Amino acid sequence: MARDFSLVLLRRMADHNPELAEDARRRLGASATEMREANKRWQAMARSPRSRPAVSRYRAMLGEPESVEPRRVGDLECEAMRWALPLWPDLRFELLTGPGGAVLTEWLVRAPGAPAPGLGTLEDLTPWSCTLEEVARAFAPARPVQSTAPTRQALTFTAPDRDGVPHEMAAEFTWGLLQRTALRD
Repeated sequence: MARDFSLVLLRRMADHNPELAEDARRRLGASATEMREANKRWQAMARSPRSRPAVSRYRAMLGEPESVEPRRVGDLECEAMRWALPLWPDLRFELLTGPGGAVLTEWLVRAPGAPAPGLGTLEDLTPWSCTLEEVARAFAPARPVQSTAPTRQALTFTAPDRDGVPHEMAAEFTWGLLQRTALRD
């Protein structure tokens, strides 16, 4: 089922990077029809009038999490659940839930122990190379920007080019994975 969920993620990522998504779909051995059908099933589960709670939907699609750990976010006692996905061995799909099982975030994060990419310049920011958290840390203070969909996020930040010249940047993420950057100058 992790394969089907990977296809769901790819369906959204194809909006920004169709070539990368197409290559990834082929690596999974899935047809374009299979990708559409996996996304259709996911959307039906998510939008059903008798929809399951979000955590139940993820468990139905992905099985039991690889890890579950408590996490404190401000004053909230949360729980972070992580699943491995076949396309991104160095990443995990993380569902962060708050009190009562409310979903706070649902995105890709770096797997524990996996090396993070070196992010120091604009040239390091290539599609699918890093997560939102990694960009925010590397180019602090990054500022969140209103997103266009629940699975999409955006940041603005200042980053130097390879010659050390700083630039105001905007970065777009889908499911927490970098999709594209643009100069804001």
